[in-house]
Amino acid sequence: MSRYWSDIVHRLVPYVPGEQPVLAHPVKLNTNENPYPPSPRVVEAIRRELGDTGEALRRYPDPSARRLRETVAAHHGIRADQVFVGNGSDEVLAHVFQALLKHEHPVLFPDVTYSFYPTYARLYDVAYRTVALDESFGIRIDDYTMPNGGVLFPNPNAPTGRALPLDRIEALVARNTESVVVIDEAYVDFGARSAVKLIDRYPHLLVVQTVSKARSLAGMRVGFAFGDAALIEALNRVKDSFNSYPLDRLAQVAATASYEDTAWFETNCARVIASRERLTAKLETLGFDVVPSAANFVFARHKDHDAATLAAKLREREIFVRHFKAPRIDQYLRISIGTDTECDTLAGALGELLGR
Repeated sequence: MSRYWSDIVHRLVPYVPGEQPVLAHPVKLNTNENPYPPSPRVVEAIRRELGDTGEALRRYPDPSARRLRETVAAHHGIRADQVFVGNGSDEVLAHVFQALLKHEHPVLFPDVTYSFYPTYARLYDVAYRTVALDESFGIRIDDYTMPNGGVLFPNPNAPTGRALPLDRIEALVARNTESVVVIDEAYVDFGARSAVKLIDRYPHLLVVQTVSKARSLAGMRVGFAFGDAALIEALNRVKDSFNSYPLDRLAQVAATASYEDTAWFETNCARVIASRERLTAKLETLGFDVVPSAANFVFARHKDHDAATLAAKLREREIFVRHFKAPRIDQYLRISIGTDTECDTLAGALGELLGR
């Protein structure tokens, strides 16, 4: 604390990211990273951009990321002016709060959801109200009523992993025409249906995605928003008042190449989904209750064992999972899907800890 801090700094409660352990070979199942590498085309694209001397790095990148936007637009069957790019979906969401969610009425998002949302709201002085999930952690669309300053939720939700069917999302969007509805699809490729196809029908719908999860590019920090051109213009106005060059040259070519290798993307997603179902079965055999997941993680609790204690004991074995000290979910562990070997190591350790 310092007397030079601004008032807002004194009031902030920063988001806490998952631990990045400094160990040789941790079983790292705490930050929802993809356990498999990106497409070889990504590595080759980076090498081509660097060349022998790295000459390209002395020049600024394309501030509009034109080629990347065109590639991603073609992938989704939309126009390039319906695509916004940012330095990871977290930055995209930050711009969304500033550009589209700061209104007289509060923005609505679930009580159990991505914990960065309230952080952004406090940072940008955006009024918000949380809406309780049902007893099984499902979103009840009838609870999201007007008037509001916007609606925001992940699909699949995080940290629960539960997905809302596309027809229910469309029903929610259709009844909230006076405010922006933002669907955060960081995990959509692991079992949910994207709402991008709806943006031409609903000018108040914005869909946010990332290459961090399904495309194995968490280290490159590239995120997108898809929506009506007027919504995208609002995001660009904020971006260009903050940082005109959010994506470096290597990130742009890497993300572009990842969208050019559909086969690699689909194969990796299928591997993660298969491992998720395999791990879910193992956890249930050990007595865990596992929330049905459409993401690259599972959310599980054991009625006879404290979640924080289990997380701590796993950490002693260099196995990292995520535990949230928050109402309603403090007895759950969020476990990212690793390789089958990593998942087996986790299951074996839990079996020993539970005496099974």
